[in-house]
Amino acid sequence: MSDPLALRRARLGLHGAFATSGFVMGAWAAALPGLDARLGLGEARLGTALLLIQLVGLASMGLAGRIADRITSRRLLLWTAPATQLVLIAPALAPNYATLLACAALYGVGVGFIEVGINAHSVELEQRYGRPIISAFHGLWSLGSAAAGAATSVGLVLGFGNQAVLIAVAVVSTAAMAVTTRPLLPPRDTVRGTPTGGGSGAPATAKIGAVLLAALFLLGLGGHLVESGAIDWANLHAANVLRADDALAPLSYTVFAVAMTVFRLLGDPIRARLGPGRTLLWAGALAVLGYALVLASAAAPGGGLPLAWTGWALAGTGIAVMVPVLFSAIGQAGGTPSNVALISMSGSTGLLIGPAAIGYLAEGTDLTVGLLVPAGLAVFIAVGGPLTMRRLARRAPHPAPVAPAPPAHV
Repeated sequence: MSDPLALRRARLGLHGAFATSGFVMGAWAAALPGLDARLGLGEARLGTALLLIQLVGLASMGLAGRIADRITSRRLLLWTAPATQLVLIAPALAPNYATLLACAALYGVGVGFIEVGINAHSVELEQRYGRPIISAFHGLWSLGSAAAGAATSVGLVLGFGNQAVLIAVAVVSTAAMAVTTRPLLPPRDTVRGTPTGGGSGAPATAKIGAVLLAALFLLGLGGHLVESGAIDWANLHAANVLRADDALAPLSYTVFAVAMTVFRLLGDPIRARLGPGRTLLWAGALAVLGYALVLASAAAPGGGLPLAWTGWALAGTGIAVMVPVLFSAIGQAGGTPSNVALISMSGSTGLLIGPAAIGYLAEGTDLTVGLLVPAGLAVFIAVGGPLTMRRLARRAPHPAPVAPAPPAHV
């Protein structure tokens, strides 16, 4: 049986690891305009570097999952997590475009490893806790990302260049990740120093069939495509379709992001009450309703921006818990870090193809038609999610004993 104090320390450490990872990703995004100006990249070359990060990260996730299968997610994080933050220095120091591409590939490896490591460990930790806790981790990632944007702005106002800010973020985040990963759970068979080999804290495992894994991948892909509709197109919809004021249009994504972050932080009690199937049903339904309001806003009399903001808030509320439910379901079914990596890969794939899928359709028609893609995928999640969760629950192994749940304030 797991030690409640060790569980608390591991949870707090993983809170820090998620927030630190989000902070690094946010700092990288905030530094892109400065990087573009310093190297004179232009949209095409900058886009190529960003695409390379995504592709290398996607490939690295599969490798990271297999390594974690062999050495556990804790050891994967202990051995690689600080380095995944330090590699941010590479693109910060790149003197030219060719070097930037090599540095971007290195950074992509770091993104892939940290993504799989923290998510795989969150799945294992939730199983030992015996109640939903994963959603809050993703909320803290979002908070870390938002904090990085604010910190970057402060650094620039104080006279530090983008390059200096990125280097400082890399150094500080490396130290933070080294500290936050120390209290993570020991290897799955070990409890409070007991040697590996059959301790009662070991979670049960089971092989998840290829059909169910494919269904989970499609749900993850769909969830991230639904999210991509807001990330890439919410502000453009406000500006180009609703003809919103320049000062108001950028707030569309902000409304979505705030709603998503809040409900990720609050999502675990909701999942505990509803269960995974009904959570996905309601999440998908809210996202469908949200996108319906966004689509209807184009025809709203007197300007549809308030209606669109309501829609984006509802969509963000629904999307908030979709991916945490999928990670949790993998754990409940006794899945491995490789299975967790598959969900991470579905997310990267969705965010990779989402802009093109919506953009090309919008180019041939209009953006309102293009946003039918994420709206339709939200319907798919509302219908297919509960069915997949029921099938997955039948394959779940008998759970290992878990410690009594720590107090709710932890």
